[in-house]
Amino acid sequence: MKSWLLAGGMLMVCGVLSAAKVEELYAQHCKICHGEKLEGGLGKPLVDGVWRGDGSPESIGEIIRNGQLELGMPAFSDVLSKEEIRALVIFIKGKEKYALENPPKPEPGTTNVYKVAGERFKLETVASGLKTPWSVAFLPEGRFLVTEKPGRLRIIEADGKLGAPIQGIPEVRDSGQGGLLEVALHPDYANNGWVYLSFADPKGDEQMTKLVRGKIKNGKWVDQETIFEAPADTYSGRGHHFGNRIVFDQDNYLFFSIGDRGRQNQAQDTKLPNGKIHRVHDDGSIPEDNPFVKGGFPTLWSYGNRNPQGLAFHPETGALWESEHGPRGGDEINVIKKGVNYGWPVITYGMNYNGTPITSETSAPGMAQPIHYWTPSIAVCGIAFYEGDAFPSWKNKLLVTSLRQQELHLITLDGETMVRDEIILEDRGRLRDVGSGPDGAVYLVFNGPDVLARLVPVE
Repeated sequence: MKSWLLAGGMLMVCGVLSAAKVEELYAQHCKICHGEKLEGGLGKPLVDGVWRGDGSPESIGEIIRNGQLELGMPAFSDVLSKEEIRALVIFIKGKEKYALENPPKPEPGTTNVYKVAGERFKLETVASGLKTPWSVAFLPEGRFLVTEKPGRLRIIEADGKLGAPIQGIPEVRDSGQGGLLEVALHPDYANNGWVYLSFADPKGDEQMTKLVRGKIKNGKWVDQETIFEAPADTYSGRGHHFGNRIVFDQDNYLFFSIGDRGRQNQAQDTKLPNGKIHRVHDDGSIPEDNPFVKGGFPTLWSYGNRNPQGLAFHPETGALWESEHGPRGGDEINVIKKGVNYGWPVITYGMNYNGTPITSETSAPGMAQPIHYWTPSIAVCGIAFYEGDAFPSWKNKLLVTSLRQQELHLITLDGETMVRDEIILEDRGRLRDVGSGPDGAVYLVFNGPDVLARLVPVE
């Protein structure tokens, strides 16, 4: 039997908001005091970055819930549900973010020279003529390997000249978010020549993330070996949340990510591969000390990960860092640890794309909290720690790309605590991947325009 109730003037079904949008919720309860555009009136502005608490989503939710009667702010705990309060918090923080943005602009008289975060640099194109490039790896002699989502792997020469597509790579399903995804080199590539690829592997009308390795000889893909292939019954016809990134640690263990494939509750099931970070040997064999090797999916390293779009090892601590693409809000930066549950979808700082809540909970016992998160979503993607010398003040800081917001973030850390999040590039295209190049430049993979570019210092 359905339970119907009226909460705050909005129809509720089993505690879940109907199609009424959060904007209507704000207009009904908040606009009279805080203004139509959150600019303030009887109440304080909500988009000026000044809060009576610490400005965190938790603090704002507490104010809405319990009120501040001495300041004329009523309590809404008896009027609004947890889900409605959570939706309002996300709405307010999103409006605040866009009101406070002060995006980096090129220096006067230039189109591509910036002075941001203690460094002066220019953005220059390395190679164009690509089709939805997805990932970049650095070859010897200043060359690059780049994947293109439709299913092409190319070598780009140091001067930016595009090579012909490598012949014989695996068949991929270029549909939705799937296609040819990550490319990575074995740590001992100079001696063994192994190149690793991840892609949407088709089986009939369904697909799943798969990893292989092979070698490139005379423009051809040869000596292919399968590193990871999920069981056929885990393949899905859904075209989103494939992950995928590949990184190696100092012991040549290979870590890779797979998204929840649109089946969010399966991210909590340790007997399934999706919504997880995985760990294998460089040849695909399974380490005996993996946390779920007995009684679970044997390659799992962590679980409860929605759609991991970036992986990177800290150059000093060796910790594995991850960027996780959230829904409408709740993009995360995590430190990935053995056997840990990162919460999706039981806890999240985001909500559904249609404005309805996924859950009212942002924390739970036994589930890790993100180091940092963005609400609203910036559509976080590839990450890398800067390891070069060209930008001294960026050394060992985390570079984070953004698709939707077209931003490059520089995150300063103190251990596993975020100190500062700075936007150092914006509005130049959807940023898919980033890498710290052996020459000290920061390399960027853009979608729209579809180019490989780099940041280089300017005296």
